[in-house]
Amino acid sequence: MMARRLSQEELDLWRRITRATERLHPETSLPAVDTARPRAPIKAEPITPFRPGSRVPRPLSAVDLNQPIPERLKDAALQMDRKLHARMKRGKLVPEARMDLHGMTLARAHGALTSFILGAQASDRRLVLVITGKGKRSRDDGPIPTPRGVLRHQVPQWLMMPPLAQAVLQITPAHISHGGEGAYYVYLRKRR
Repeated sequence: MMARRLSQEELDLWRRITRATERLHPETSLPAVDTARPRAPIKAEPITPFRPGSRVPRPLSAVDLNQPIPERLKDAALQMDRKLHARMKRGKLVPEARMDLHGMTLARAHGALTSFILGAQASDRRLVLVITGKGKRSRDDGPIPTPRGVLRHQVPQWLMMPPLAQAVLQITPAHISHGGEGAYYVYLRKRR
């Protein structure tokens, strides 16, 4: 945003003030004041007044610059057998273990998820189910939109970061019979 130029009135006022005041730090130099002609004011769009009985324009929907989690997971490269992945997505594979994170804080859920995934891998389990829940609808009053279901958004990120990244082969949203949008299938690597 460009600064507007001062009008002649404003320049005269500024000069009177600077002559009448004493500087706190006389060793520093003053910035130069732009004395060029003032620019023409920017014309604003006319605002149509609200009249009783008229419709209120719909508010803008919240914009999430990140792709939704299911879309990101769907676009992720396939790391496991394609046929096995298709069976898993259709809910035909039964998870060998499950973890329910409902009602946990982020800190508690992160610790519990880490120990669960590493323990499942140590027990030679391959397919586990992590239930996050869909999340509550919150009032979105601020300028920064908050996603619905903090755990639902955070769990895939935790699974893709160390120390869990070395254990996880594939993350896929669960079939409706295993929790749908509120759960993830996590296919683990074989222990070395």
